[in-house]
Amino acid sequence: MDIQGQSALVTGGGSGLGEAVAREFARQGARVAVLDLDPARAHAVAADIGGIALAADVADGQALARAIERAEGAHGAPRLVMHMAGIAGARRVVSRDGSPAPLEDFERTVRVNLIGSYNVVRLCAARMAALAPLGGERGVILLTASVAAFDGQIGQAAYSASKGGVAAMTLPLARDLASHAIRVVTVAPGLFDTPMMASMPQEVQDSLGASVPFPKRLGRPQELAEFALHVARNTYLNGETVRLDGALRMPPR
Repeated sequence: MDIQGQSALVTGGGSGLGEAVAREFARQGARVAVLDLDPARAHAVAADIGGIALAADVADGQALARAIERAEGAHGAPRLVMHMAGIAGARRVVSRDGSPAPLEDFERTVRVNLIGSYNVVRLCAARMAALAPLGGERGVILLTASVAAFDGQIGQAAYSASKGGVAAMTLPLARDLASHAIRVVTVAPGLFDTPMMASMPQEVQDSLGASVPFPKRLGRPQELAEFALHVARNTYLNGETVRLDGALRMPPR
């Protein structure tokens, strides 16, 4: 798909990897709606790239539907969706004092990361399906998993389950939407240089970067943005989860 002039929605677009994708799509001529749970961040990025800012919890069906309606009113129904909104966190199943992990923590992580991803797909795909085909396809939806979907570390049971679910539903989603000429692809990022990473001590960042086989550094947000752009343009890429990690395989801790 040539994204020049097309409507794009980037969730989690107010910072980090999502911001990098939103900026790259805008550079390539897309009309970008930046959705973030933090309205101030969404507005800051949208104002800088000439887009529209939206605020919503991606796991809230009604709130997300309203946000997508606003995006459609401004730019038209999205043909390109990059869903990056999500949460992290770590907690052992049994704590050091022997108490079980709070069930609410697990539920929240799955709700935001997995149910939120499905919510984005179902609402955006319904609008895409009503569009006329463009170069043989109506749209493309990119989801975000993580290398933790495959190499979950100690304390990552909830996060790995949520991201593993995203990876597992990628193929059936692509098959479901094939009759509507809509593609679904998932990226599973490794260790990237994001604001969250930047908050760690420099020696920790250096150590994490050195753990990547090649290149021996943290991933750059622009590299993920360029991958998202490639997915948008390569019509034959569909139903796959792609690790973007420099051949990293995470150790237990």
